[in-house]
Amino acid sequence: MTNFSFKARNEIKDKLKSEDYELVIIGGGITGAGVAIQAAASGIKTALIEMQDFSEGTSSRSTKLVHGGIRYLKQFDIEVVADTVTERAVVQQIAPHIPQPDPMLMPLYDEEGVTFNPFRLQVAMDLYDSLAGVKDSKFANKMLTREEVINLQPGIMQEGLLCGGLYLDFYNNDSRLTIENIKQAQTDGADILSHVKATGFDYTDGKISAVQVEDTLTGEEFAIKTQLVINTTGPWSDTIREMDEAVDYPTQMRPTKGVHFVIDNSKLKVGQPTYFDTGEQDGRMVFVIPRENKTYFGTTDTDYDGDFENPVATQEDLDYLLTVVNRRFPDANITLDDIETSWAGLRPLIDGNNASDYNGGDSGRLSNQTFDQLANAFNQYNNGQTDRDTVEDLLADVQSNTSERGDGSPSSVSRGSDLSVGESGLITLAGGKITDYRKMAEGALKAIISRLQELTGKNYTLVKSKTYPVSGGQFDPTRVEEAIDTFANLGVSRGLKYSEAKRLAKVYGSNMTNVLRYLPDAEAYAEKYDLPVSIALGLVYALEEEMVYSPLDFFERRTTFLLFQFDRMLEVKDAVSKIIAEHLDLSDEEVAKQADELAAQIKETSLADLKN
Repeated sequence: MTNFSFKARNEIKDKLKSEDYELVIIGGGITGAGVAIQAAASGIKTALIEMQDFSEGTSSRSTKLVHGGIRYLKQFDIEVVADTVTERAVVQQIAPHIPQPDPMLMPLYDEEGVTFNPFRLQVAMDLYDSLAGVKDSKFANKMLTREEVINLQPGIMQEGLLCGGLYLDFYNNDSRLTIENIKQAQTDGADILSHVKATGFDYTDGKISAVQVEDTLTGEEFAIKTQLVINTTGPWSDTIREMDEAVDYPTQMRPTKGVHFVIDNSKLKVGQPTYFDTGEQDGRMVFVIPRENKTYFGTTDTDYDGDFENPVATQEDLDYLLTVVNRRFPDANITLDDIETSWAGLRPLIDGNNASDYNGGDSGRLSNQTFDQLANAFNQYNNGQTDRDTVEDLLADVQSNTSERGDGSPSSVSRGSDLSVGESGLITLAGGKITDYRKMAEGALKAIISRLQELTGKNYTLVKSKTYPVSGGQFDPTRVEEAIDTFANLGVSRGLKYSEAKRLAKVYGSNMTNVLRYLPDAEAYAEKYDLPVSIALGLVYALEEEMVYSPLDFFERRTTFLLFQFDRMLEVKDAVSKIIAEHLDLSDEEVAKQADELAAQIKETSLADLKN
């Protein structure tokens, strides 16, 4: 099998030009990646194209949580929380080296317009734990007194602080989750290429029979022949639908922008992720999250109609979040000069759907009568007036009633997502959340397999995606720490320091054995360009097996250097650029273009324009 490397790009492109595919996926973010892994593993002849780098558009720009959606329980929207926490557990099973448990603190204040009061939070957390299956585990929620909140987070605003809650949430690396799905799809036989843009469709008897594309690196145009096409382009979904000349589609997407800022944890240190009302009485909540000796905070949630390829943080975004975070952490006094890096991304929301992770949802709510009945049952249980079985029975009844509201159609495979098929055969899978990507893909594959069986007469068996691991996830998900230690010791046996090897093992999981194959090349590059061996090793692996083409691909989407190790990135960027140029035999023109792109992104990420 050909390595998933830019060096094999022409070979992959030749296959796209010459072969007949059963499915072409347009879009290489998490949604397209989820469809690709299931399609390839189900025996469907699959191609995927992405006009940028994989996950560049949206899937590398999230809040970097596999978020449980506890916010929905303000409305007791049980269906969405049940879906979310169930899928979160599935993702941790199939990608055990990526999502990691990281309990979330929610302080409560005596203010107008707050999301939760103490009683509602306790009820919501108990319900949340029941849905997540962690009620009797070490991750069960805890209601904290005012003093306990202050002890846990000494810098938190004390005025008006009532109490708090601690409940399970999960850390995530969004772009790593995407590339690991992509890599497994490629291993399973999918032909996948970045920097290839869909420009139109060819038709046979009114049905799409080929995708017209442009190689954005060379300008070459060609067609990819296929039985079916699925549009998984997120915010660009309407753009792809507009290319379909056979159908007049209504506008579907209403993207919103989210912004995050990163500071050193010496400026604001938090012990664990913290989630709180803004205090602006605007119905929003904000995260403050520790990561790699840094602290980041966000997010905004504003309608967006600008350049989809380049959403940026504005002065308005900055002013809003600084006001909110400095209110909740009054000794921090964070200013623009403290911001080291930032990122802005789009949420591909379906127009008319209010189910944002950040601002709540209004679908699937319980009636006031049912809410009061459930809340009173929890209250009676907490006061010792009823037993647990009674509450569990009532909870099961409520969950069953709400979960059956959908019509069972593919369009309801996940809250906030939509699966539709145009008269030309163009399938569009849009909306949803990163946590739901596998479930969304499974719903799409059921429709795709049904259609392909009609078209080809072949039988396909849908892969059991709940247990099918992504690349790097081939180990026991109940023994993550032990597995990571084993993988790290493989690196130690090859001469790496344990700390370096463990860092690599956490990123690459069971692919650590593949990574170590490139150690001789990495050591040679490290010596030649005065680069730490561990960085050179990750880089060579990314060049050989993760389709890295530019320094930005490596710094922004295969690693976290750009956002969370910014100073270190500045130190090593020239060496990394030289290694990429040498390894891929790039022209001077390509090298210069990549240098300009990196410089522009550094300027944007560090908010240079705002600071000047």
